[in-house]
Amino acid sequence: MAIQRMDNVLIVVEDLDTVIAFFVELGMELEGRFPLEERWAERVVGLEDVRQDVAMLRIPDSPGRIELAQFHTPKAVAGVPEDAPSNTLGIRRVMFAVDDIDDTVARLRTQGAELVGTIEQFENVYRLCYVRGPEGIVVGLAEQLG
Repeated sequence: MAIQRMDNVLIVVEDLDTVIAFFVELGMELEGRFPLEERWAERVVGLEDVRQDVAMLRIPDSPGRIELAQFHTPKAVAGVPEDAPSNTLGIRRVMFAVDDIDDTVARLRTQGAELVGTIEQFENVYRLCYVRGPEGIVVGLAEQLG
């Protein structure tokens, strides 16, 4: 048996509209948004009386997706501080390859994002940075050089 692909990464959020706008500004497309209150979903996630809104965003012409979920019931539980440092246990970031890192950072700043550190160059291969967006979501950006 082999893994066929990675379908998506789930991010639980408090403000679905704000986080959708952030990822759309990054360059993702909103594939769909819908309420989800089905018993089968409750059984999958191991929670009862689930009422949530879900949004699926995709990378254009690519299989990568981000799933966003806003739980109305039961209320979402905060796991780590919103400004958790890069060495905090757990998933810290999702990395995206971009055409122009400076332009991407400038556009994301219009959505309230800030650099975690600085934009740096790795040899003559990549320019890289981490950006903290709404709700403390960290995305890595990588611009391939040459």
